[in-house]
Formats: sequence, C-alpha cells, structure tokens
Amino acid sequence: MTSRTLIADLAAAAEGPVRVAGWVDTVRDQKKVQFIVLRDESGAAQLVNPAVREGDEGDPTITDAISSLTTGSFISVEGELKKDERVKLGGLEVKIGALEVVGAALDSPIADDSSIDKRLDWRFLDLRRPEQNLIFRVQTTFLHALRTYWVDNGFIEIHTPKLMASASESRAELFEVDYFETKAYLAQSPQFFKQMAQPAGFGKVFEVAPAFRADPSFTSRHATEFISVDAEISWVDSHEDVMRMHEELLVAGLTAVKQKHGAEIEAAFGIEVTVPATPFPRIPLAEAKEIVAKRGYTVPRNDADMDPEGERQIAAYVKEEYGHEFVFLTDYASSIRPFYHRRHDEDAGLTNSYDLIFNGVEISTGAQREHRIDVLVEQAKEKGLDPEELSFYLDFFRYGVPPHGGFGMGLSRVIMLLLHQPSIREVTYLFRGPNRLLP
Repeated sequence: MTSRTLIADLAAAAEGPVRVAGWVDTVRDQKKVQFIVLRDESGAAQLVNPAVREGDEGDPTITDAISSLTTGSFISVEGELKKDERVKLGGLEVKIGALEVVGAALDSPIADDSSIDKRLDWRFLDLRRPEQNLIFRVQTTFLHALRTYWVDNGFIEIHTPKLMASASESRAELFEVDYFETKAYLAQSPQFFKQMAQPAGFGKVFEVAPAFRADPSFTSRHATEFISVDAEISWVDSHEDVMRMHEELLVAGLTAVKQKHGAEIEAAFGIEVTVPATPFPRIPLAEAKEIVAKRGYTVPRNDADMDPEGERQIAAYVKEEYGHEFVFLTDYASSIRPFYHRRHDEDAGLTNSYDLIFNGVEISTGAQREHRIDVLVEQAKEKGLDPEELSFYLDFFRYGVPPHGGFGMGLSRVIMLLLHQPSIREVTYLFRGPNRLLP
C-alpha cells in the first residue's frame, strides 16, 4: 500500500500515485461530476472521480460509494495527484483510483450555528473545525516556546501532586475527595510546592499542569479545572524581577506563535498577532483606579480590589496611551492578598505583587514571597490562619530559604485573549464547569 501523505505535504509532492486519508468535509455528487473535499489534521484537498467527469462508466463501486458518503465519514483514497492552478483549493486535486470507507458517519448532531453548549456536548465533532485545529496548534507552539525559554535559562521542570492533605490557597473553592481512611483535596495551585523548591536549592522552577477550583462562576473566563502555568525563582529583590521574567517569557511565546501561525491566524480569525514591546507598562493599583475614575467608571467594590470592568477600562487606557495589549497592575493591598505575599518595607498595607492584564482580562497573579519565618507566621495569624495547620509549609522557612517570587497564569485565558475568542470554552480541549462533567 502507498504510504499516507498529509494534505499539507501534497503541494511539495511530485505528480503521480498518492494515498490520502481523512474525513469527508463535503460531497458534490452531480450527473457529470463527483467531487469530495477531504480534510485531515493538516488541511483540505479536492478529490475527483475522473470516470464521471470523462463520461465513461469507470468503476461503479467508486461512483456508488461516493454517492452514499455521509459528511464526517473517514475514508482512505489512492489515486493520482495532479497539479492544476484552476483548482481553488490549493491548486491541486487527487483523481480517485480506489476508495475505502474506514468509518462511516451518521448525520452530524451539530451545525455551524449550534450553541456553545450543544457543541460541547459533541466536542469531538466540534474539534474537527479548522479553527479549532488551529487553536490547539497555536497552544502547542506557545507552550513549546515557554518551555524552550525556561530550559535555555536554567529552569528545572517539576511535577507537583494534585492530591493534597490541606488547602494550597484557602479553604474556599476547594474540592474535597475521599482518600482511603481520610480526606484529601484537589490542588488549587502548586504554590506551596513550587516554593518548596526554593529551600531545596533548585533556584528556578516551572510547571504546566491542572489546577482545580470549586468556583460556581459561569463567566466566560472561569473553569473548575484548568491548566496553570507556574514559575518560581530564587534571589529576587522585589516583584520587579518576577515581572521581568514573566514578560520575557510571554514575548518568547508570542514571537513563536506569530512566526509559525501568524498568517493562518489572520486568515481564520481576522486578527494580527502582536509581539509586545518590553518592558510592559506598570501601573500601581491605586493609580489605576484613579485613571479608571477619570474615564467615568468607579469600581463598585467594598474591598481594595479591581473588578472586571475596571480591568477593561485600564486596558483600554493602556492601549490608547502606550499601544500595548498588556499591563501589570502592581502593589495590591495586603488586605486582599494571601498571607505569603511580601509586604512593602515602607508600607505594610501594600504588597510586592501584581496582576497581569491582557486585552482587558486578568491572566496571572505574581508576587515576591515572604521568606522570613517570623514575619510569615505573624501574617498568617493576621489572616485568621492557624500556624499549626500550616506547619508543613512553614517548615520550609525554618531551615533557610532565599528571597524568591513567582507567578501562576491560566493557559486557556491567554489563548482565548490571544485569538480574541468569546470564551475559554472555545479554547479548552474538554471544558469543566459547575454544570459540565461530560464528555
């Protein structure tokens, strides 16, 4: 049997015998012509039944097989590759010599105008759309570039446990599971364990792995299970060192995406990938709130945090003033930050922390961590936490630890905002939310 050729490789192949395989996108079955548009993981190509076109009877089994093909059926075709610039689909076509139906398909239960929930019910069919294929190739390229940056800069990859004896952030939004004779919890983040790598002397670490939040939100940017992109580095002077690493990392990822997929993204989604200039704009949160207020919007929160509309407003300001899609909001109040964020030396009411906003949506939180054990214990008490319950974590700091910091970033949010998609449901392979555990 002739080895299979990917459709994307046909343009570079010589005319002659070829074998292609994939699923049927469309069939044109007319009296004097039979065409099939075949798709595989790399693209689409036109197949033609030459017997019908040339007016002879040819092989009736092929003619009949094409007439009975259903959209979505997987087929394997052997034939003759011909280059013809008149063919709109890539300037080539395959003249069918033999056709095998490998997997016949029923009529599709979804259509182009189906709702997102309906499409998620049949996600394996929804993923056949070329736009979906591109989304996950973009994600692959992006993550590969991040890993390349980390490895080239001396980072160590770690894999932290997702079953924990206690909460990694707080007891809110925590999934509890039976664990033999006791209880365990699904990790909300790798926070404690990536910090554990600092007294271990690893220096710089990263992880790309699932995280879990029992958050009953139904917004376009929330999920109960998501991929968290995390990094932690030793010997920082402040959160500025973390931000510098973070922006360099994103520039590496977006540069790779633009180089490899820029033209495809523009054709599929009508957007141009922009590689951001460094340094990214940095605005203290208090100043950002003043800017937003001058734009006519007052953040209606009782705490000191920013809200989603405030994020959109400050992003719009940064786009107008700096032509930039990213902005670091810095120096968050200690009242709304975890106990392990280091506070300003001159103002304990503020932390050495940031949120990173991309196209109007928060994608990441980062900070310098508090590494002084006495200060850490006091800050935990201030938050109403029992140091005894945190003993395994606090032990990290009793045997020597360098000043350190890092961030956690939601992968799906980055890809959603990069490709200007309306929801992370569109860019998550299999989405999990409060009312979705299938497929």
